[in-house]
Amino acid sequence: MPAKTTTAACAAVATLTGAWPLSTPAAGPVTSSPAPVLLADADHDGEVDAAPPGGGTAGEAIFLPNLDDSERRCRVAEVDLDAPGGAADARLAACNDAADARVNGERDAADLARLRLLAMPGLGDAATGRLSADAQDKVRIFARRYGDRLTDDFRPTLPEGGGLLTAADLRAGLELGVEGRDIVRDGTRWDGRVTITLTVTDRGRRSTARVRMREAPLLLQNDLQPAVEVLAGKPGTGPGSPPALPFPDGLPGGWQEFARDLRDATRAAGVRSPRFVAGTSQWWKDTWWQDIFEPTTASMPVAGGVRTMRVLVRSGNVLDLGDANAPTPRPMARLLFRDLRGPGVAVVQQLSLTRRDHLTDLRNSTGNVESLPPYAGHPQGRLVYGTGRTRRPDPAFVRLLTGMGQGLQPPVVLDTGWLMVGHVDETMHVVRARNARGWTLMVADPRMAARLLRRAEAAGAGGTRLFPGSPTVAGLLGDQALMTANDRAARHIDAQLDTMLAATGLRHSEIVRVPVLFSASEADPSLLKAYTPGIPNGLSLTAGEFAAPDPHGPVVGGHDLFRQAARGVLAAQGVHVRWVADLSWAHLLGGEVHCATNALRDTRSTARWWTR
Repeated sequence: MPAKTTTAACAAVATLTGAWPLSTPAAGPVTSSPAPVLLADADHDGEVDAAPPGGGTAGEAIFLPNLDDSERRCRVAEVDLDAPGGAADARLAACNDAADARVNGERDAADLARLRLLAMPGLGDAATGRLSADAQDKVRIFARRYGDRLTDDFRPTLPEGGGLLTAADLRAGLELGVEGRDIVRDGTRWDGRVTITLTVTDRGRRSTARVRMREAPLLLQNDLQPAVEVLAGKPGTGPGSPPALPFPDGLPGGWQEFARDLRDATRAAGVRSPRFVAGTSQWWKDTWWQDIFEPTTASMPVAGGVRTMRVLVRSGNVLDLGDANAPTPRPMARLLFRDLRGPGVAVVQQLSLTRRDHLTDLRNSTGNVESLPPYAGHPQGRLVYGTGRTRRPDPAFVRLLTGMGQGLQPPVVLDTGWLMVGHVDETMHVVRARNARGWTLMVADPRMAARLLRRAEAAGAGGTRLFPGSPTVAGLLGDQALMTANDRAARHIDAQLDTMLAATGLRHSEIVRVPVLFSASEADPSLLKAYTPGIPNGLSLTAGEFAAPDPHGPVVGGHDLFRQAARGVLAAQGVHVRWVADLSWAHLLGGEVHCATNALRDTRSTARWWTR
């Protein structure tokens, strides 16, 4: 599609080029001074055919935040990926389809919400029209006459006071396309709503037509939706980590086993093979794909169906790489701009460039951002994130998370301040269930883990080790500090579960409990971590297929008791477990299968948010 002619590079009203599949509306009867009629898809049936009576305000039509890169024109230089400070990040995030005053090809045209101005043949030669919007910096309006292009005298001047339309424009009738220039970042400042007004002046008479519009909210996907693409890291060349963030010798390791098991799990689930991406030579050891972005979607009705854009919300992580460098947004997340942004896929970010200690910054990872599926009273589900009394997520990042859904996914906030990493995915995971709502929570159960250790000891397996380097079963049971830490974890999880039960209406009897042993963190003994790989911290491939970290529980009679317990309770809910070896690749560094992967999901089950 050729570029249009325009007179302002950053204009908010510009000429639309390329044909839309719209027929020319029939002209109304000639009058001395006809009133303008703006048509919109106010009833959300995908057809631009609704008009407010008498020029009043119709229902809210929907438009998309047009932040993808339809022509793949946004380039990422290799030097950008490792650059200290935030300048590279700001530059990368600023490039998108809404950053210019042109339609970037046919795919970009398909992302524009459609309006129509009916032809006004009875106007005088001196008649003028002016388009305006009450949130001028949030939208851009493209326009063309039916059957041809607007000429250069249609000036894109909406931010300066409105787009001027001539009598010839108004007589011919116009096709309008509306794009969002940003997302809702703070619901207290902008709620996503815009009123577009056309004012026509003819022979001393002024008349108006208005259309109310709403930007599509960014909605989190949920774990009951099947994965269509799984992402994970892989080893690269070079040191893999800057000196300010050294990794333990030999770690991460075990990638071959991790990749093999993850491939097998996706194949068994009918999901295409994972995409393994290596970071730069300085950053490939940052393997935490779950922690660098949270997938969301924005959708609007169109003729014949739904138009959906994926919007990847970058984590709020900021790293302190030493006194010589400015605080730097997590460099590994820059791969999103290089490897994932493109047609139908946008990347957004919002974070504070401030120095912070590493444990506090971990709260800004998107492993600390999860969602609940739809349930009674919450037809789009809910956002879930964790915080604590002292170590809390960046307020700017939280404003983004809570504003982007425009109130459709109100948050449930859990106390994760007692965990070393501090993520909500460490202790709970949504799974399919044979109950009225169709889902429940799988929850880490430290007490069950201790009981199974005692069962193993009673069965004569007290001398066995859970994994290389761990104490024996008897040694673990005899470690009073570890058992005390495990009891502390159980009480904290009880409190988390109380919050979730109150928020969801689930009952204790519906909860799926799986064994996970907890211990104190070496970095800070007041904080706790999973000592055995945390079974809930796995990846749902479909509602019935779960890729779980191999728990390395005590083995009795050739059977891993942790595996056996988890497999049984999940099978009762119709969920099949695929075990993934992640001990060296993820667990010993503080994460699990879920932390080391991410998934883009089929969101068609919740895309039509306007119908609920």
